[in-house]
Amino acid sequence: MTNPQSIQRGAFFIVTAELSFALSATLIKLVSDSLPNESIVFFRNLFGLFILIPLIFNAGHQILRTNCLHLHLFRSGIGMGAMYCFFYSLARLPLADSMLIKSTIPLIIPFIALVWLKENLSKRIIVAGLLGFFGVFMILKPDGNNTNWVSLVALSSSLMAALAFVTVRQLSATEPPLRIVAYFAIVGLSISAVPLIWTWQTPTLGQLLMLLGVGLTTTIGQLLLTRGYQNASASSVGIFTYTSVPFGTFLGWLFWQEFLEPEFYLGAFLIILAGVLILRSKLPEINRS
Repeated sequence: MTNPQSIQRGAFFIVTAELSFALSATLIKLVSDSLPNESIVFFRNLFGLFILIPLIFNAGHQILRTNCLHLHLFRSGIGMGAMYCFFYSLARLPLADSMLIKSTIPLIIPFIALVWLKENLSKRIIVAGLLGFFGVFMILKPDGNNTNWVSLVALSSSLMAALAFVTVRQLSATEPPLRIVAYFAIVGLSISAVPLIWTWQTPTLGQLLMLLGVGLTTTIGQLLLTRGYQNASASSVGIFTYTSVPFGTFLGWLFWQEFLEPEFYLGAFLIILAGVLILRSKLPEINRS
């Protein structure tokens, strides 16, 4: 049984990780004012690969030997799709909206796992799914305006990210974590380099510093999140992943004077309640990657 001190340490690391992710999203939104989405995605992958290069060389060329190349390529492709859609939505939605819609990933994973991995769904998970997607409906406000379409792009990002997580779950049965991450970094950089042929824009020093900040805050967030789940189970501390929403709300107000409508708070409550139900279910734990 996890002791209270471990839960406190785990919660601290996860809250700090979510602050890092919110800061990363803020930097992406800031640099999106002057750089195209394609460039931001490319430099995010470039700096991510730079961080991994020492680990890959230390492991040797055998780290890339695999019998699951098709799954690595699928995971990388679908993960890149999620990244493009999420960065696109960050540039066009209030920061809190983007962070909250991203928080629907844990709600989607069980349903993909049902179809793909034939995992059973409990009544609690089904109820949580219904609550969560009603919360999303409240945020989308289906009245036909442009914001709704951008919100659907953000939701598409969550769907693709959830599919990538389930793919990682299947890969984890035979593949070491570094191999999974290395393939994503290499394939992701290759994919994101292609659109630069027709969208290249040379970044200024200030833009490069913000892009470097994106890479650093995302990497720090991933390390802190992993440390958090090493200290305590997802069912004990996973609820703290939703702190990215108030962090995003505050940063959105601070930088862009964003004010949220009442429907957002009701939708946020339903999504977080659904997340709590999912986390309290007997599901295999999945860490963000």
